[in-house]
Amino acid sequence: MSDDIKKDEDDKEYEQVCYICRRPESVAGKMIHIPNNISICSDCMQKTLNSMDKMGGPFAGMPYMDFFASGQPPKHVEVPKSQRVKKKKAEKTENKQTEGIFDIRHLPAPHVIKKTLDEYVVGQEHAKKVMCVAVYNHYKRVLTDNGDDDVEIEKSNMLMIGPTGSGKTYMVKTLAKILQVPLAITDATSLTEAGYIGDDVESVLSKLLAAADNDVEKAEHGIVFIDEIDKIAKKRNTNSRDVSGESVQQGMLKLLEGSEVEVPVGATSKNAMVPLTTVNTRNILFICGGAFPELEKVIKNRLMKQSSIGFMGQLGDEFDQDKNILQKVTTEDLREFGMIPEFLGRLPVVFALQAMTEEMMKKVLTQPKNAIIKQYQKLLALDEVDLHFDDGAIAAIAKKAIEKKTGARALRAIIEEFMLDIMYEIPKDDLIGKVTITEDYIEKKGTPLIEMRESGEAHLLTSGHTIV
Repeated sequence: MSDDIKKDEDDKEYEQVCYICRRPESVAGKMIHIPNNISICSDCMQKTLNSMDKMGGPFAGMPYMDFFASGQPPKHVEVPKSQRVKKKKAEKTENKQTEGIFDIRHLPAPHVIKKTLDEYVVGQEHAKKVMCVAVYNHYKRVLTDNGDDDVEIEKSNMLMIGPTGSGKTYMVKTLAKILQVPLAITDATSLTEAGYIGDDVESVLSKLLAAADNDVEKAEHGIVFIDEIDKIAKKRNTNSRDVSGESVQQGMLKLLEGSEVEVPVGATSKNAMVPLTTVNTRNILFICGGAFPELEKVIKNRLMKQSSIGFMGQLGDEFDQDKNILQKVTTEDLREFGMIPEFLGRLPVVFALQAMTEEMMKKVLTQPKNAIIKQYQKLLALDEVDLHFDDGAIAAIAKKAIEKKTGARALRAIIEEFMLDIMYEIPKDDLIGKVTITEDYIEKKGTPLIEMRESGEAHLLTSGHTIV
């Protein structure tokens, strides 16, 4: 197949974009084609003709049409692939189920979704249960929504609160992988009010559209995870304009509620040279997450006011020692923190994740499918070396990670530190067959145990272990 034919077939999947206003065909209507692959919508063509009548000259006041006056043919116009929108498929009258989206009969039940999550995420039983039920109910609503029923089911957007390194982003990534739906992970810290330097609120949907290969229909059934949502809380005691706080929350209301939004394609902000397309957010599931630092103090102050005086009264010290005080969060606490009521009202499912304990750290090291120790064992297995961690070493790593107070992220930093010399020295000697990491090596009181291969014997590498 020649390149020209292949390009023509590829172009059929995407919409034409107006050369002047940059709107796609689904928004602007049928295009008028002129030579050199230039398409102009009927609105822009009409404005062009009107300006010709008003200005007196045939091309006066029309900067986009100067190439006609100059007598030079226009250059071939090529829209970047990242800014092209796929055409919507024609709806079937008999069956309104969207093709390419999983069917209601094949939608996994909450316990099935949780079972798969358990293979990757350690602990957080309550959070996993809440997420699985909310996602299951959301996609049941999407796949059975035909507009004929009297009862309309509302969206179940989620707000997850948890300390850093507790697995918020990882859980959402795993969830999207299980359901095989488009996922966009974005950061609220870069969002600002429209007209200021930074990303517009609509850039959240631009990333989802890019994840769906610019297929609007596919993107309208996706998941958007907005991390660091606590960074758009209302700023206190400030005299400057709050362009990245309360105003961003207000701008996100229409996205969370469900409405038709004009989204820039292949860019993070609207401008004259970026095509726009319309995305309906009614069936997009929004999951917001944040660490909410200092929220513990707000919760503690509320609980201290409620505690009574006397033998049955609660002491303030009890709350100081409670590592899972975020589990007691209420909507009033979040309002006190700086989230506006309208924003919280559109996130009906609120839950908190547990702080990582030493026992959970040990399990994170060894149990998940993508456990950190398994990753290093696979790396050394490529050099035909068997890597082993004894129980004392795993306990020492977990203890050091708890001291860093950065959650599960601390584990990799600790392992990278003491594995550096091992990863550097092992490729030097082909006779090394097994390395055992001990507690003394983690505590910098000794060295790892190294076993050499016996000379003259063949070695076969299977599943990361050396078999003699």
